[in-house]
Amino acid sequence: MKRSGLITTKIGMTRLYDEAGVAHAVTVLSVGDCAVIGNRTTEKNGYVANILGLREAKAKHVAKPQAVAAEKAGVKPYRKVVEFRVSDDCVIPSGTQLSAAHFIAGQYVDVQATSKGKGFQGAMKRHNFGGKEATHGVLKAHRSLGGTGMREWPGRVLKGKKMSGQMGNETVTVQNLKVFGTDIAENLIFVEGAVPGSNGTFVLVTDAIKKVQGQLPVPTFVATKEEVAEPATEAEQA
Repeated sequence: MKRSGLITTKIGMTRLYDEAGVAHAVTVLSVGDCAVIGNRTTEKNGYVANILGLREAKAKHVAKPQAVAAEKAGVKPYRKVVEFRVSDDCVIPSGTQLSAAHFIAGQYVDVQATSKGKGFQGAMKRHNFGGKEATHGVLKAHRSLGGTGMREWPGRVLKGKKMSGQMGNETVTVQNLKVFGTDIAENLIFVEGAVPGSNGTFVLVTDAIKKVQGQLPVPTFVATKEEVAEPATEAEQA
């Protein structure tokens, strides 16, 4: 069984307390208006997947191919659109509004987001180099990375050598983060630990592939009006 993931937005970090009064540092992720806007089938596409969208946008604010595709599908264009490959029993009908209760407290998830960009950085900050000596003839080169050349053979700098350059602003996946709880009323997910990216970053959340999960909603959880009225957790926010 392979369930669909969710597209969320990183709100920030805070501190929540469990029943024993122990504080936990958690990251707050907002599911918002995440919904299924289409499906991929084996007969037509060669694989099975759910197409999810987050944050409705006007057609003039998205690229023309995405706007045309949304119009043909009969749905509104979304700012963020992602495919999640799933098994046959986890296909979610198009138009389904997804909830934070898609994940349950205590399970483990993998998160993926774009890390913070730190610009052009030297080798010491980017790769944790030790730098040169503070004395013994070293002049104005204390933070340089040293020689990068080779001997007569191969006579060049090998590809992939750790050097100065762009740091951050890349796709980062963090595995096996525990779900502290959910708030169905506000459509929030509380994940223990840090999540890549700055506040407002789109974060993809999926079931952890390296953990054995318990009973999870299949293919997803659809909240009723009575369940939406009460939060899923009663954690006290600091």
